[in-house]
Amino acid sequence: MAIIVAGALCCCNNDMPDSGVPEVYPDDSHEVLPPYNVDARKNSQATSEWSTWQAYTLDCIEGFVPGAPEPETDRFGGWKTGTDYGATGFFRVQKIGSRWWMITPEGNLYLSKGVTSFAPGNSDRSKAELASRFGTVSEWARQEISWLKETGFNSVGSWSRDSEILRLDDSEKIPYCVIVSPMGALNGAMKSSGEEKDGYAAAGWEGYPYDFACVFHPDFDRYVEEKISVISKYRDDPYCIGYFTDNEIPWKDYALDRCLEEWPATHINHIKAQEWLDARKGRTGVSLDEATDDDRKAFIAYCLDIYLQKVTAALKKYDPNHLYLGCRFNQWKYELVNEEIFKVAGRYMDVISLNHYQKWEPDETAMRNWEAWSGKPFMVTEYYVKGEDSGLPNATGAGWNVRTQTERGYFFQNFTRVLVKGGTCVGWHWFKYMDNDPEDTSADPSNRDSNKGMVQWNYNRWVPLVESMDEFNHNVWNLAEFYDSQK
Repeated sequence: MAIIVAGALCCCNNDMPDSGVPEVYPDDSHEVLPPYNVDARKNSQATSEWSTWQAYTLDCIEGFVPGAPEPETDRFGGWKTGTDYGATGFFRVQKIGSRWWMITPEGNLYLSKGVTSFAPGNSDRSKAELASRFGTVSEWARQEISWLKETGFNSVGSWSRDSEILRLDDSEKIPYCVIVSPMGALNGAMKSSGEEKDGYAAAGWEGYPYDFACVFHPDFDRYVEEKISVISKYRDDPYCIGYFTDNEIPWKDYALDRCLEEWPATHINHIKAQEWLDARKGRTGVSLDEATDDDRKAFIAYCLDIYLQKVTAALKKYDPNHLYLGCRFNQWKYELVNEEIFKVAGRYMDVISLNHYQKWEPDETAMRNWEAWSGKPFMVTEYYVKGEDSGLPNATGAGWNVRTQTERGYFFQNFTRVLVKGGTCVGWHWFKYMDNDPEDTSADPSNRDSNKGMVQWNYNRWVPLVESMDEFNHNVWNLAEFYDSQK
């Protein structure tokens, strides 16, 4: 695919460094287009109706002219602006003026433009196609990383094949993130052992009993040690951005009710919840009827604090060098609107990660709140949209459905544009690299039936989507300067 090198009009801004980009600008006759009207729905089920949403691509932004060059990048994909922000040898975060940035190990400004699940397909057909097209998995990694870089991506997110990245020469590598799942492992062990048989009859989000992550469980410390100790192998690798722990743990306001109503008085969850409620009210034997909504929000924040104390202690023990990227919040009715949760998160996380679904585009008020509550930047660690021209059913999965691959590209540009505009987001990871093979019956149906990838199961590109990604990725620096000049 031809590489689209695009940029934006550089605007004077005292909060931004001199980019060092030559003053070569596009033709002033650039036409500003109206936003695209995109038909979308939540999935392809009959109960999900089409509605029309607006998408602003780069050509729809008043005053912004695509086409100017961007600064040269360092080996990590960070922009060389002529200003040295301090080479520490590892990624870090810093607020400069009104905008949060990651800083590369070489001391340059960086935003993580990434894709999750960078891994080869697991089906027999995908494996055969890989052998025919690339020869080996190592060659797949080398060629596809090169392609991602050409398309303007500078990182890969969770569930990526980091073992293949580690084998490459430095010039061939791409920054990556690692996910470890101690709470997920504990939950899986509880389920398989039958320990919470009754609870799992009423399992909630991600299979957690009564929608509660069992932070009080006596075995949790063991799983924290077991699952996090493996990160020591990344300790000295500058290409590792940092770590996620777990994914979409339910941190829901009704945890206090569940602990006191669903588990018997002798259960650790009930005991700890009652102890907390008594301490909060200053007397023993407080009934659940006396609990307020503020109490409920404070209790789940307390549970999150216990979780974060344990996982961050282990992360620092085995790797003090890399960023802690959080536990990937995702519930709009609960954690994403709970100020108490973000206050706790800000004490432990370097970057607050969240999987962004349900909404057509990021909520600018919510983004400001997340920073105000936590004092930290955030990153979007999952988002996607599915195309119904893919031939896949697209009946499951949290991402929206649109009619065409071209409209997937409109969605990508519009969504990511809002993240750049806000100035508090330091990265975004598209979910995901590859569609699952629809004939692979071993795959989860929510993956196998849905068009989430940049490439098909046979490694063919979804070209209109990729072209939009390519164009946007090569405009990010200039777009950030443009928006910051307006503040």
